[in-house]
Amino acid sequence: MATLKRILFSRLAGDGLTQLIRETQRMYTPKKGRRFNHENITYEISRPGMVKDNIEFEISSKIPQDELKGDKKMSGYFNKIKQVLSKTKNKPVSIEMENIVWDSKKDTEKERDYVKLLYSYPLNDLYNNKEVMARFEKITANEDSESLPAHLGALTPQGKIVLQMVKETILSFARENIEQLINANKQVRADMKS
Repeated sequence: MATLKRILFSRLAGDGLTQLIRETQRMYTPKKGRRFNHENITYEISRPGMVKDNIEFEISSKIPQDELKGDKKMSGYFNKIKQVLSKTKNKPVSIEMENIVWDSKKDTEKERDYVKLLYSYPLNDLYNNKEVMARFEKITANEDSESLPAHLGALTPQGKIVLQMVKETILSFARENIEQLINANKQVRADMKS
């Protein structure tokens, strides 16, 4: 059974990822749902899930099939992306190549290959007790309860600050993760053209 902490953290992580989707859809070309397009590559950010005491979400990008002919080049592209991302600070817990056959009108099939990254962050890494107390003291000193985030489920000011930090931290981590994937795609494409 889910605890209140897990439920609230999951909800705020979802809010953070939704905010990132809005940001990326403003910066790049928006697509349906949780997707956007940048330099002819479609990216998608999943909803978060709770696995044990971790928030997990996936970020994926389409492999540019129109630039790569044949399965060997496709898997080569994937392997180079995997190599670049395995050297990043916040590494994904898994990097997979996924093939999706999509039939939008029930008479034509579109086959797509994706790089799918799974990220997992422990709940306790999403906030810092010292930072919570520092923010609380600042709010108390300024007597500015207006700046206190209003989150259902948190009864104390400190609880509201913790939930705000969860949202901010997931947003920050996911923003970094998507930037790393965009940069990896740019790097691998440039390497394959030269």
